[in-house]
Amino acid sequence: MKASRLIVGLSGPTLTPEESALFRDLQPAGYILFSRNLESASQIRELTDSLAALSLDRPFISIDQEGGRVWRTREFSAAPPDAATFTAKATPNQIARFGALTGQLLELLGINLNFAPVLDLDHFPEQNNGLRGRCWGRDSQTVITNAGIFNRWMRKQQILSCGKHFPTNGLALSDPHHALPIAEISREDLLKEDLLPYTALMPELDAIMACHLNFPKLDPDMPASLSKKILTGLLRDQLGYQGLILTDDLDMGAIVQNYGRGNDIKLALEAGADLALVCHDITSLPTALESLTIENADHHDSLIRIEKQRNKLKRSPDFTPARWDEINEQLSELTKEISGQSRFEPEGPTQSPVEDY
Repeated sequence: MKASRLIVGLSGPTLTPEESALFRDLQPAGYILFSRNLESASQIRELTDSLAALSLDRPFISIDQEGGRVWRTREFSAAPPDAATFTAKATPNQIARFGALTGQLLELLGINLNFAPVLDLDHFPEQNNGLRGRCWGRDSQTVITNAGIFNRWMRKQQILSCGKHFPTNGLALSDPHHALPIAEISREDLLKEDLLPYTALMPELDAIMACHLNFPKLDPDMPASLSKKILTGLLRDQLGYQGLILTDDLDMGAIVQNYGRGNDIKLALEAGADLALVCHDITSLPTALESLTIENADHHDSLIRIEKQRNKLKRSPDFTPARWDEINEQLSELTKEISGQSRFEPEGPTQSPVEDY
């Protein structure tokens, strides 16, 4: 199958000859960009154009651009507050502006899929579980309202959205980037609150990302991202979701420490994920894919879902520094309104405050 059901990362701000050859051969469904790939606006646009040129079909070019510490361009762009700050201080109109400007900024950079909004309920706001500041609220209605506004206005700019992390990362007491958390909650209790943002916003989500948490009362054997009971049984069959299902990064500690490369991809795709994310260890892919077989009757349906979303992707407008500065000025004005930060002034790269996962 080559890499038609993978989104992959790359090593730096430009494609190496080895990466170009590998991606031209494997033809992944898409790519994900991290801080290590981003140096300036014009450099990003050159990179995304080069990725598109390698692809026979228009690729998904994705990023995590949520706000706050998960704002990948913060070293050379305006840096708006996180979701928790918007919920605490912003009006619905300001959240709408945030969504629209996020979409406009990504569109200009040649990025067409944002892994946002976070739909986790912030059950443990002080816990080091990777979510601090990233949630739109602590109750389902607040998340539905605020994440929904952001999502709606970002999608108006022709950027695909991805709700995360299904069924919830909000119950994690540790960070799945490092180890596999366990959440002791029943399906019935999940349906009462944590799943409500998904059921409410499902018609407006182009994709949903599955989390690396184990829910023993739903599936005692597999984390959500590799669980057929959760991805197919709960999300696809019971809740009726028809968009793309993605895994979180399979290179996270929660998966790497428990499953081997190749086996992780196989388990995810057979469980019901349409696309698996491999964000860091790309060199292992040729060997893993050579022997990979997917024993899943839904493989063809996944390819159809991928193509349906691919058909939504639009050509990005021509990049101009003036348009980049205009978007950032508006983001800075919005940030100033909400948190009193100074206006955007282009400057050299600084140390990023967020780990580059």
